[in-house]
Amino acid sequence: MKIVVGITGASGSIYGLRLIDTLRQAGHEVHAVVTDSGWQVLDYECGVSREAFAQRVDVLYDNHDIGAAIASGSFRMDAMVIVPCSMKTAGSIAHAVSDNLLTRAADVALKEYRPLLIVPRETPMHAIHLENLLKLSQAGARIIPASPGFYHRPQTLADLVDMLVGKICDQLGVEHELFARWQ
Repeated sequence: MKIVVGITGASGSIYGLRLIDTLRQAGHEVHAVVTDSGWQVLDYECGVSREAFAQRVDVLYDNHDIGAAIASGSFRMDAMVIVPCSMKTAGSIAHAVSDNLLTRAADVALKEYRPLLIVPRETPMHAIHLENLLKLSQAGARIIPASPGFYHRPQTLADLVDMLVGKICDQLGVEHELFARWQ
């Protein structure tokens, strides 16, 4: 599969990195776009530079290049995941405000009826956040809150990250063994 991964400035960049690594290890083609604030959070939370990040993906796009391939409905992506997704980005997509490449690519995914997975990490959420997520869900996006479960008895932070990334992979139809399933 060809999957576009977007990373915004919400906390939780580790989820995006782990998803990218999991997809690549499973043999999928990963195209990525990172917002300006996403770069700042990637560096702060994970110590990952643009150069190091570029080595993890097949194609890295400049978020300011609104004419990049992923901005077009003719680009044949199989799905798009925005992880983590800031409330600013969720609101922009919910209201079809395509003011950068990431929001344009998400808008394209919706209009082309391709899977769009939104992983919000904000907490708590107020009514406008919830309304925007509902609007996205009604438009066809899948909302996967960054809320890992505990029934698999996680022992490490990595176990919690893997639980959420596994849930994203489940929605993409990507086989994995990131967590023990409920028996």
